[in-house]
Amino acid sequence: MAFFFFFLLTLLSTSSSSSSDLNSLTYIIHIDHEAKPSIFPTHRHWYTSSLTSTSTSSSIIHTYDTVFHGFSARLTSQEATNLLNQPHVISVIPEQVRHLHTTRSPEFLGLRSTDKAGLLEESDFGSDLVIGVIDTGIWPERPSFDDRGLGPVPSKWKGQCVASEDFPVTSCNKKLVGARFFCGGYEATNGKMNETTEFRSPRDSDGHGTHTASISAGRYVFPASTLGYARGVASGMAPKARLAAYKVCWNSGCYDSDILAAFDTAVADGVDVISLSVGGVVVPYYLDAIAIGAFGAIDRGIFVSASAGNGGPGALTVTNVAPWMTTVGAGTIDRDFPANVRLGNGKMIPGVSVYGGPGLDPGRMYPLVYGGSLLGGDGYSSSLCIEGSLDPSLVKGKIVLCDRGINSRATKGEIVRKNGGFGMIIANGVFDGEGLVADCHVLPATSVGATGGDEIRRYISESAKSHSSEQPSATIVFKGTRLGIRPAPVVASFSARGPNPETPEIIKPDVIAPGLNILAAWPDRIGPSGVPSDNRRTEFNILSGTSMACPHVSGLAALLKAAHPDWSPAAIRSALMTTAYTVDNRGEPMMDESTGNTSSVMDYGSGQVHPTKAMDPGLVYDIMPYDYINFLCNSNYTGTNIVTITRRKADCDGARRAGHVGNLNYPSFSVVFQQYGERKMSTHFIRTVTNVGDADSVYEIKIRPPRGTNVTVEPKRLSFRRVGQKLSFVVRVKTTEVKLSPGATNVETGHIVWSDGKRNVTSPLVVTLQQPL
Repeated sequence: MAFFFFFLLTLLSTSSSSSSDLNSLTYIIHIDHEAKPSIFPTHRHWYTSSLTSTSTSSSIIHTYDTVFHGFSARLTSQEATNLLNQPHVISVIPEQVRHLHTTRSPEFLGLRSTDKAGLLEESDFGSDLVIGVIDTGIWPERPSFDDRGLGPVPSKWKGQCVASEDFPVTSCNKKLVGARFFCGGYEATNGKMNETTEFRSPRDSDGHGTHTASISAGRYVFPASTLGYARGVASGMAPKARLAAYKVCWNSGCYDSDILAAFDTAVADGVDVISLSVGGVVVPYYLDAIAIGAFGAIDRGIFVSASAGNGGPGALTVTNVAPWMTTVGAGTIDRDFPANVRLGNGKMIPGVSVYGGPGLDPGRMYPLVYGGSLLGGDGYSSSLCIEGSLDPSLVKGKIVLCDRGINSRATKGEIVRKNGGFGMIIANGVFDGEGLVADCHVLPATSVGATGGDEIRRYISESAKSHSSEQPSATIVFKGTRLGIRPAPVVASFSARGPNPETPEIIKPDVIAPGLNILAAWPDRIGPSGVPSDNRRTEFNILSGTSMACPHVSGLAALLKAAHPDWSPAAIRSALMTTAYTVDNRGEPMMDESTGNTSSVMDYGSGQVHPTKAMDPGLVYDIMPYDYINFLCNSNYTGTNIVTITRRKADCDGARRAGHVGNLNYPSFSVVFQQYGERKMSTHFIRTVTNVGDADSVYEIKIRPPRGTNVTVEPKRLSFRRVGQKLSFVVRVKTTEVKLSPGATNVETGHIVWSDGKRNVTSPLVVTLQQPL
């Protein structure tokens, strides 16, 4: 039953074209690898035989041999069911279409190239590590990917530079050590790609992949700026780390069968870190190709960093939530690009923009109109400045106020410009709150918050009602780049929030990193606004999203792995989480950009990453692959589900006797109590920490319990005699029932800290009370 439910879910969310059979979908088929009959010389021959026995028209799209065993093919629902009935087929997973989660940040995080001691120096800037970026490809000619001064390509590297007419083999070098592309899944659904708008090669025709790759491991480039904004030195987190680009995202999205092929290949190639700024609908892990590919990667010791998604500020919006991935939300840095609106009544409304073209005439006020109140439109469409909704006779020569939503912010500007508008103001809706994103608009334009938008609309409305000769007017005052912004960091409004929709006992996101208005490399043939008519060219662009936050952590993971080669992916994540911080540069609790209120664990996880402290965390919470298997057992996954994810058979009886979901050795704690009339409720967590600090060290516990909760830890002191020693402790949580209406929840947060006097190993603790319906 679950299979057909998720088949229906995918059918509703997957687009098909006329060139494809409307009754078929792409499926990923998991095969019992060891069951191959000897008569077949290769697994591919066997897979083809399996396929032809159930389908006469389908052919294999990809085969998988490293993180997963099986193949992908386009099938009808009946063919998929028939295939699932074959004895050697473990599971059949319907494909999901994913989407992108679209220079001062290293310094803001405390990484300075001039430091004589620190993470960059200790790791040699990550020079022997390879970061695999699964994204839209790369523009290899950018100076961020220059290989000057780099040593030979690491001897372990087995990857390739897949050449084509527009991507010669010389595009790769000692910096960009590998580049591949995967389009089989994309073309199976959409038909042959249009090569006039896309490159059938690793070359980036979008810009997103080039941007994220340079954030993770771009070289030092000076001068760097976008249209004069954010001028200075640009660099990635791990400037000497090598890069491998795996292009999986195309004009209509990123297809699971291609993503899994990229994971499979990247692991076989020998990457050390995988960075993935892509996401989709949250489904159980055994139906999630990203979760399956990521498990295969961490099983080989490869760290996987994934973006949390841009669905914030609403709750339950976080994606990429498997506990073996590090899930990254977005925060701000201490840099801004103010572009304020001055109204005819003298009021100034704060806004942001990176518009770099001819400005508005100084001192002149321009007529101001709201798209939603223009005659001749349907009101709703014109309020959003959608194509065809604006009347040129009512817009020409004016500044137009457009509501945010539906079409892209830059596209709204192009539409206003086409209709003769001189400028544009984009106003957030209530859901967006006060979170602002600066864009490279094609006309003088700025973005304002929901409160500012309401004030501008009110001004326009009141001016119209006054019947005076003075019409509403405004201008936009661009102030360039401003540094030293306080407060910072702030949780970005768009950053996806918890709780974890699949496993609420695992807090997601894990951490946040800079993701708002980030400067990084940009392709040559794409305007900075991304609008097709934008003929401006720039080597760098400013973008926002958890897509930008994720590669910050990918680069930091490479530095930590270089400094500590024996650390597992879980140990690296633990170091980043337990040393993260939750106060801003004023010393106050971190704020939520959308509301201006204090943010919470559900917004930022453990907090903003602190690279310098992460290099010396003192203790780490390590997790082995078999621990995740026990976690899946305690999540009530079936044996078949677990084999699909881990390629291992599991004995769940012992795991279920030993604990519960929350006993995964995670660096954070979360419990959900269902209030079934019991006044008192309790649980416990068992954790084991590994000493990676000083040989003889003693850590003592500090507890800040969630409100209304009693928390105890035993023992209260951990005494280590050597590095590498492991010690365990138990956290007991007791709480009492609170009055809630049916279906309501109450969330309280606290933390526990192990301290040796110079290091604080901090873990958030979340207690959720739910009243059943």
